[in-house]
Amino acid sequence: MLNAIFYMLRAGCAWRLLPHDFPKWRTVYGYFRQWQEDGTWKKLNHILRKKIRLKAGRNANPSAGCLDSLTVSKKGWRWTRKWL
Repeated sequence: MLNAIFYMLRAGCAWRLLPHDFPKWRTVYGYFRQWQEDGTWKKLNHILRKKIRLKAGRNANPSAGCLDSLTVSKKGWRWTRKWL
């Protein structure tokens, strides 16, 4: 299942174009959506990020982040008024 999802994310094609050697596209899409809704992808990302940072000799949790102008404008940031 994971290989099919990773293939889709890497290829960037429509779910219906999933090669036939993977499970049916509706099944793969169903798992992808379920894991997205229940937070599985966020948990997996957190676990992997923590392991990679510790292996690199860094703190497990990042202490800083960055925002680009597009992200900030979508979230309601105004330079003159701060947060809306």
